[in-house]
This record gives sequence, structure tokens and C-alpha cells, in this order.
Amino acid sequence: MRWSNLFIPTLRDAPAEAEAVSHQLLVRGGFIRQLQSGHYSMLPLGWKIHKKVSAIIREEMDAIGGQEFLLPAMHPADLWQKSGRWETMGEEMFRFVDRKGADQALGMTHEEVFASLGTEITSYRHLPQIWYQIQTKFRDEPRPKSGLLRVREFAMKDSYSFDIDDEGLNTSFDLHHGAYVQIFSRLGLDAFPVEASSGAMGGSASVEFMVESDAGEDDVARCLSCGYSANVERASTALIPIENRSSGDEPESFPTPDVRTIAALAELGHSPEHQIKTLVYVVDGELTLILLRGDHPFLEQKFIDITGAGDLRPATGEEIRSALGASPGSLGAVGVTNLPIYVDLALQNRSGMATGANTDDVHYSGVDVQRDINVTKWVDVRAILEGEPCTNCGDPITITRCIEAGHIFKLGRRYAEAMGTTVLDSEGKSQTLTMGSYGIGVERAMAAVAETHHDENGLMWPMSITPYEVVITLLKTDHTESVASAEQIYNELSESGIDVLLDDREERPGVKFADSELIGIPLRVTIGPRGLENGIAELNTRSNNQQTEISLDSVVGEVTNLVTEGRSKSS
Repeated sequence: MRWSNLFIPTLRDAPAEAEAVSHQLLVRGGFIRQLQSGHYSMLPLGWKIHKKVSAIIREEMDAIGGQEFLLPAMHPADLWQKSGRWETMGEEMFRFVDRKGADQALGMTHEEVFASLGTEITSYRHLPQIWYQIQTKFRDEPRPKSGLLRVREFAMKDSYSFDIDDEGLNTSFDLHHGAYVQIFSRLGLDAFPVEASSGAMGGSASVEFMVESDAGEDDVARCLSCGYSANVERASTALIPIENRSSGDEPESFPTPDVRTIAALAELGHSPEHQIKTLVYVVDGELTLILLRGDHPFLEQKFIDITGAGDLRPATGEEIRSALGASPGSLGAVGVTNLPIYVDLALQNRSGMATGANTDDVHYSGVDVQRDINVTKWVDVRAILEGEPCTNCGDPITITRCIEAGHIFKLGRRYAEAMGTTVLDSEGKSQTLTMGSYGIGVERAMAAVAETHHDENGLMWPMSITPYEVVITLLKTDHTESVASAEQIYNELSESGIDVLLDDREERPGVKFADSELIGIPLRVTIGPRGLENGIAELNTRSNNQQTEISLDSVVGEVTNLVTEGRSKSS
């Protein structure tokens, strides 16, 4: 391809709203353009990368026995109603009513559709099955941001496994795990697996593949000593032992005028680790108390995962006062017997604690949690803190900001049961299939590569997904010998199967160099009159900005070898 004929609208400056580096560089480099918030057009360079990322994903999915489908993006409401997710997906699902008055949705994911197709699997002899597609998904994000990292319309590879038992599901899950490791390696991403929350997808287990980046939206707990890693929504740490304070035979009340916070109570001699924090939530319509240690944050996702709550919100002031007789700041669970009480594990065996007395401006001291509180269930619902001990080895945990590049789930039988996806087993008995679900966002993978492969001058694409593998920069388009030499090298590289771009624009050399660095092509061959006089060309390697002079006769061979080497690293 000739640059003069190619649509690459590079920009000197990034849009003011672009905060993530990938957003800035993909816009400046002419890869994408925003149509509206959360919706991006793929321009020629961006679409070439998109197709190369998709090709790698397809190759690895096919290698584990995947069969490619293409399913509708618009779904009837009744399909989602069968699984119960029509109600639970909330405002993030695009919904509309068609001209016939039927409720419709734009697919956020395709578990229901694939499970309904799975009803045509009739015998255990046809198992296992791995089905996948690369299809457009829609999510009505309230705050799209960071370019391709959080959008409302995106391409996703979603695959689904069907097995007759949990042993088969484990095998399919492991196959996908291995495929994902290979995919991310080929994309040039240093992605690592972490334990994760299954969220709205449900199921028994899930693993996320994370890429460390400040542009990410997930925090990951990692132990650098033993390798433990988990999303903070799932992570647990060991507790540093705390000596209980003395307490009497029963709690003692004491006045606390105008004391409404953990910090204010601490000023009266009750440090946060010796306080009980009482939160009041409405859980699936029922007022519920959630207790944590005073210095521990509450993590809603952990509570949802443990309880299976479909609707969770903080209670209003009126609801709290009506049930407990006091306002926030003076709340507690001592003596409460008519409400569910979930207590964080950090409060087990704790005594000498301070908590609200459910009377305004009054607290209790000397509370023994097991003795004085009617615990409904002990749960791990606290957010971990950096530096806490690893549960495996005891060394400090670090918390790292990451991009979620992929997510794999053991769904179990939830969707198969909803859709009636059953087969006859070897004894002729009907068995509900067990499923897995596995996703990779194509544009998000592009953005993750951009976030981790750039310098101050622009992008640095890996050879596996670069839009062009080499650019030939012609310094003077009016110099006949230079043009002839560049054309010859261009033609020979093209005939050798190299993805080559000839920069034949009538621009200053500085502009051409800056543009080639901005769009991140791995190799640049520079042809100019001065070099021709000496029979040499300049070869630049983008990954390390190394420049070398090579003879004109060896350009094609040297570039071909470098491209072949680069490709081999991602195969």
C-alpha cells in the first residue's frame, strides 16, 4: 500500500477528553474516530489490527476444537426472561420495543442464545462441544471512558462449552485457559490469570486475565513471593492478630453526643480496630444489617457473590430509623433479633468492642460479638488493604491496577436448566448439560497492547498485529534514483509476503519520521539520495529505536529475516 493513497488522518494533539495513553495514540495515529460517546469507527489502520487480533483468536479457538458461529445481536426479551437476567441486568442492557410491540434487547452476551441452540444436542455421544463467535456486543455504560477500554459497542469473542458432567467442564475450562495464555502471548500482552468474581454471569468459578496498566479499572491483589493473585472483589488476606480489650458480663452504654463517625468515636479512646461498623442495606427487599470491623471497608460484590443477592442498595434514613429507632452514627446489632445480620469474619471471637446502641448519641462498650449479637451468617465481605499478609505464605500483599483482557467462567447448569438443554446419557436418562463461558474483547485487546507498547513518540506494535510490518520512507519523491530504488524494494518485499507500506508522500522527512513512529510500524527503511550515493539504506527498529546502515542489496533479505523472526515469536 502507498501512503499517498491510504487514509491515515494523523493528529498533532490528542483530544482534550482523552486521558488513557491508548485513547490518545489511537486517535492521534488515525486508527479510530469517535462517533458518539462510547462508539468508535475503525479506520483502515485500526481495522487491519482488529482483523489480525481476531485471526489470532480464531486460530487458537480452532486449535482446541472450537466451531465458529455468528448469532444475532438483537434478542427477544423472552429468552432473557427464561434465565431471569431480563430483570437483573438493569440499565446496562439496551432495550426497546419493536413496531409489533415486542420487547427486544441488544445482546450484552450470548449465554441464553447459545444455550437455546444447545437444545439440539440430543446425545452424550455428541459431547463435548465448544462453540464460539466474534460478534458485536452492546452495553449501555453510564460513563464510557478511556477510548476503547470502556465503550457501549464492541466486538467480543465469546465461546461456550457444553459437557455432560463437571469433569468435562473442568477439561473445557482448562482448554480455554491454555488457549487464552497462548492468545495473549501472541498479542504481546503480559497477561496473568487471577481468581475473580463471577458477578451477573453466575457459576462456580471464574478466572480473569489481567494486564498491569494504570489505565485499568480493576485492582488485583498479588503476592510476589508465592504467586497468589486475585481480583480485590474476590481476594482474601490473613488478619494481623489483635488483642481483645477486657469486657464485663454485658455491654455497657455510654453517652456519645454528636459522635457520628468511626474517627469521632476513636477520639474517645475506641480505636477503629476495636469498633463494630454497622451498615444497613435492603437485600432483595429485606432490611439487613452488615457488620464489619471499624477500619475495614465493605465490598458489595463480595456480599453479592456470597448471598446471591439480586437487588442490593443502602437503606434510606427513614427505613433505618423505622427499624432500629436511631440514625446512622448510633447504629448497632446488640439486641436485634428481627433482622438478618451478616457479620464479617474479622469479627469472629472479638470482644471488648464498641458499637452504636440504636439510641441517638449513645454507644455500647464491652461488646462480645458471639455473646451479644444474633449472627445470621459469618461472611468475608471486607475489602482487603495493601500490605496485609498473604493467606498462603504470610508475605505482604500488593495491589496493582490492571486491565481485564479476558474472563473465563464455569457457568454450571444455570442457563441449560433455563433453556431445557438436556441430552440422553449412556443409560438413556435425561441429563442437563453443564456450560462454560469465555470472553475476550477485540478492541480492548488492541487498547491493552497500545497501553503497554508505546514510548513518548508513539505506538510500538508487535509484529503479530501491526497494521504494516515495514514502512519504506522515501525522503525525496522528486529524486528519480531514490524513487526507483524504493519501488524495487517495495515490490520485492510485497512479493515475499511482507505487509509493506511505501511512504511516497510529498512531505518533509521530519513529518514522515514522526508519523511512522506515531503509528508504530516495527521496521522502517529510509531511502534517500545521500545513502544511494554510498549504496546504503537506513534500517530503524521501532521497538528499541536502533538505527543501522545496510547495503541496498541486503535490504530485502534483512527485512524479511527480521519480519520472519518477529512473526515466529507470536506463532
